[in-house]
Amino acid sequence: MKVGVIGGGRMGAGIAQVFLAAGARVTVQEPEADAARDRVAKGLAVAEGKGGGSAEEALGRLTMAEIPGDAELVIEAVPEDPRLKVEVLARAEERLDRHAVLATNTSSLSIGELASGLERPERLIGMHFFNPVPVQELVEIVVTKATPPEVLATAREWVERIGKTGVVVNDSPGFASSRLGVLLGLEAVRMVEEGVATPEDIDTAMVLGYRHPMGPLRLSDLVGLDVRLAIAEYLAAKLGPRFEPPQLLRDKVAKGELGRKTGQGFYAWRTA
Repeated sequence: MKVGVIGGGRMGAGIAQVFLAAGARVTVQEPEADAARDRVAKGLAVAEGKGGGSAEEALGRLTMAEIPGDAELVIEAVPEDPRLKVEVLARAEERLDRHAVLATNTSSLSIGELASGLERPERLIGMHFFNPVPVQELVEIVVTKATPPEVLATAREWVERIGKTGVVVNDSPGFASSRLGVLLGLEAVRMVEEGVATPEDIDTAMVLGYRHPMGPLRLSDLVGLDVRLAIAEYLAAKLGPRFEPPQLLRDKVAKGELGRKTGQGFYAWRTA
């Protein structure tokens, strides 16, 4: 199986890692190739230490280059910028065989709108992975009315091959997971803003009271408060004021307190 991943940041590297672990040959297209390769290598080494397969063998199937024309599946994992995603997907489509499947890792943007700039829009599907990809078990498979049954069946098969569970969602703003998750996260931010409780206590209430693996504010820090803000603004424009971002979230993003990646969000993080 030949897989291409466009974007070698935290998400792209994680996606590449899980396909390598499943035996695929993977090409990652990323301007900062050395940094992306290091991310994948470190992830494979950690997995090997926990009983995974040979990191060296898997890394031998990784290529850092432009996406090859014979890739069967190409997953776009660039930032949540609609124009950038459309541009990247269109360039990839030009190189690929007409039977190849394109996937986007967007967490909220309309698949139909992203596909509108393609010559073969029916070959684009949503494959929404969760952070960190090697650990999280879920992949949201997002389909449009134009998605052929065979494309969906193939996507399900790929998700199973990498050891994940797929759920199928019809194309709509925020899909299922982001729509619910962002709404919970925004309300948690409002509770901090209103002085209802501390971030730690709000998160503990959800972990112990509702068995969430992680509280909504710590999760927001992990995802990135800038990412949360962008998704909330998009959903507010599409679905209405219930998704309007709290001022506290806007203020933190404006100050550069983006969560784990900057060392400070609702929590202080060690960046080393």
